[in-house]
Amino acid sequence: MTKRIFIKDWLILKPYDKQALTDSYYLNISNQVHDGILKNTSRSALLSYITDEDFKQLACFLTSYFEDIISNTNIWNSFIRINKRHYKKVLPFYDLTDYVEEEINTQDISFLIWYFLNTAQTEKFIVASNEFIIPIAETVMEVFEEAWEYAPVNEVLQNYYHIAHTENDFYVARNLITKLLFKTYLFKYDIVTDLEEQELNIINQYPDDDNLLSFLNENYDILLHTSHTRLLALKGKEWVSEILGSTHPLHSDFINMSEKISGHFLYKGQDSTDIFIEHIASGKKFKLTKKSFSHSEDFREVDSILYIGIVRWKEEWWFSGIFHQRPFNADFILDQKNSHQSRSAVNFLDHQNSLMQEMLEGQMKTFLDFTGGLQMAFMPSEKVNDFLNQYTRFYNESLKLTQIEHEEARTRASKEGFFHSENEPLDFAKISSTALVFFNPKSGCEIALGVNSAFPLPYNPYFDRDLSVEHIMRLLMNEEISVELVKFCIDNCANKLPFFQMDIGQQSLKDIDFLLRFWKKNNYHTKPAITITGQNETSSQYV
Repeated sequence: MTKRIFIKDWLILKPYDKQALTDSYYLNISNQVHDGILKNTSRSALLSYITDEDFKQLACFLTSYFEDIISNTNIWNSFIRINKRHYKKVLPFYDLTDYVEEEINTQDISFLIWYFLNTAQTEKFIVASNEFIIPIAETVMEVFEEAWEYAPVNEVLQNYYHIAHTENDFYVARNLITKLLFKTYLFKYDIVTDLEEQELNIINQYPDDDNLLSFLNENYDILLHTSHTRLLALKGKEWVSEILGSTHPLHSDFINMSEKISGHFLYKGQDSTDIFIEHIASGKKFKLTKKSFSHSEDFREVDSILYIGIVRWKEEWWFSGIFHQRPFNADFILDQKNSHQSRSAVNFLDHQNSLMQEMLEGQMKTFLDFTGGLQMAFMPSEKVNDFLNQYTRFYNESLKLTQIEHEEARTRASKEGFFHSENEPLDFAKISSTALVFFNPKSGCEIALGVNSAFPLPYNPYFDRDLSVEHIMRLLMNEEISVELVKFCIDNCANKLPFFQMDIGQQSLKDIDFLLRFWKKNNYHTKPAITITGQNETSSQYV
């Protein structure tokens, strides 16, 4: 093992490339942390989970926390404040009897060790109660306490997380989110790891493609706007808003920044300030501010097709990502209008729509009628498609639409070019022999595979007690499985499952919502799996 940490190792966790005056000091602290852990009798347990290089980065990571507190850059303390608002306590897992806010704490270091171990590697999940964590945290705390009185403020670092009170430029705001997510120690082994993995996949998939740089740029921009952190399942804009504080004039503007819409639009014209575009799949109309786009002179043909990314900032839509243009193509437009994926790119604009909630409530009532009052149905995987088809027919019949209403519905859909062509049914049996269908009140029908033994219910013929722990762990940690399904299991089955009688299960229940945010970061906030047609009449105005 290399026993020395060098400046290049330390700068990996910094938002700047050129060494600041204080970096030599904190590099020395990192080496003291590194050496202290090596001398700790619990080091072998720690080193069984991470590589030598990760071990050096752990020392830098923990020292970055110390530097953050000393320099008042407000990264860690923002996490503490948000966690306290959610859960009425500053941290999960640990005894907080002697905790002092806005100072260094052994509990902070223990938590950060747990967090690092479960982000730097993902093959094994390390529980926070592991006996080696607190002794190592205490060793690190000794180093920090000795340095506490004389540690210098990193003024360069302080300046990286500020924005002018009067700033109106979306790109300045976006750059602050970029620095926070991709260049801050707290998210290095979370968001940055995701970015590096995705970029490697793109490079391997398109090694000789002339558009490789565009693919990478678009992926970077999408991740910037869509990613949630493992800590509290928050987006970058939400972290920035918290760091700035509620008294900052841009606090609400960051919170209200929209999701990014990436997709195909029709060019509809322009004036001196805006470019008018129409989202092909949904028919929604947008005004793109020319402040954000310097290529408006390239748009001459009305109804030419644009691929472009847009984000709403301070009530204006700004260009974000990449764009390219192609001539009008009727077949391509029809394909877009029939693409659920393309339509769903703007679904968030309707999520507060009362019609959406009414539809989900009506569908759930019908699902309960269809199953005899059960919110969940168990079956062989090969029967899932038949079950869903039968439920769909049952739901359609329950609407009791007249022939005229059927024709009106078809007319509304056809006006938008939506004919709902059927895709090839998925073969769920290739993944698991049994399945369940759960009606999620926040999204609609949800299919889960390989988790039936997490539900010891009288109407579940596939429960196997010997598989229950494995299935519960999959239920908890699989990001594709909804939070609502997990909570259904806990509310209805926890007292009958061996896992939740074990220490690990009981400890998990104490901080289950925090853990679900950690495990299901990008899908913690369930969205309706519904696309509404016939909305063009109400969205004829440009927004």
